[in-house]
Amino acid sequence: MSPLSTVTTSYAPRLAEFAFEPGFVAAVDQHVAALRERIGAVGPELVPGAPDREALSDYALGFLDALAETGWDEPVGHDFAVCRLTAVCWLVLRYGLMEDREADAARGRPAHEPTPDLDAD
Repeated sequence: MSPLSTVTTSYAPRLAEFAFEPGFVAAVDQHVAALRERIGAVGPELVPGAPDREALSDYALGFLDALAETGWDEPVGHDFAVCRLTAVCWLVLRYGLMEDREADAARGRPAHEPTPDLDAD
């Protein structure tokens, strides 16, 4: 299983929390911005572009390895790691960075169901 698939399978359910956790949405939005800056996901006219799949996958793998080395366990709430991994998941789903079949399985829902949008007003 790829790192992006692993993260998406684990953290896609957390996207449902956006509906009732505005602080979580704000935190994930900040992590998305940090990830875009870190992996160079820029676009024309200051519009963020899609991240490079390989760069995001490498980042996710390194982040997951670092968490494993420290013995991190996912908390019930939203710590830095949960927010960062949820941001990776959101980017993967937002930009379709997995194969359709893999993405549908990770989401646990049909492909036609929309992904929560951090860019919405």
